[in-house]
Amino acid sequence: MQIRDEERDDEGKKARRHAFLIQYLEQNRYISVEEIASRFSVTTQTARRDIVALELEGKVRRLHGGAVASTPIDPTVYRQRRIANAQAKDAIGSAVARMVPDHASVFIDTGTTCEAVARALIDHKGLRVVTYSLRAATTLSERTDFTVAVPGGFVRQVDGGVFSQNSAEFIQAFKFDFVVISVSGIDEDGDIGDDDYAEVAAVRAAMQQAGSVILALDSSKFGRRGLVRLGSLRDVDILVTDTAPTGSLAAMTAKSGVALELARLELA
Repeated sequence: MQIRDEERDDEGKKARRHAFLIQYLEQNRYISVEEIASRFSVTTQTARRDIVALELEGKVRRLHGGAVASTPIDPTVYRQRRIANAQAKDAIGSAVARMVPDHASVFIDTGTTCEAVARALIDHKGLRVVTYSLRAATTLSERTDFTVAVPGGFVRQVDGGVFSQNSAEFIQAFKFDFVVISVSGIDEDGDIGDDDYAEVAAVRAAMQQAGSVILALDSSKFGRRGLVRLGSLRDVDILVTDTAPTGSLAAMTAKSGVALELARLELA
């Protein structure tokens, strides 16, 4: 009887930890194994088991050293992104594609703008591509002379992104001629950021292996601040957008030394 009472008590404690972790990640996106262990006075092994259990339920994603929220992007918001500024994104995709020669090695970020880049690259020859976007990979896999690599992991249904705790390590095994990224925003300080900790970790890994970093985003992202800082414009070689930044962001762009490429919108 005593053993069963202890088991029920342990299950109750575990349930309270799990409920806290879900609520915490909804607000903060990321928590480390060490923080879980410290907050609940449990071992790091117990903290890791909590993360694994919640990942199997689809509520979190494991990341090296911790966990992130499983669906930080609202599906309705993502559908709106897909529709909004579609013409500008297609133009940006075409502009990026013109910079990438045949037979290049390329990393492609996830998101609607990078999906436009993938569509624009379909007429190239012999590309070697690494991406964690299933949508970009599906588009590019139509070409039999392309090599397309995707890390293993869980698929984020809202945008087809594939993530696991080993995504950054997988990406670090490659060298890229071009790394094409997009972000949630560029703030007035010239910092670039996104809303997903796991994405930022994966993109940072790619940027460290890049010959040239291309930031592709439409001008609606100017002045916005992402939840997680990825870096600054100084970490980018080329900014491809539809409209030149103005005001303090224009000054910061010039100061950073990033090359500015304006996409040509096709007239109907």
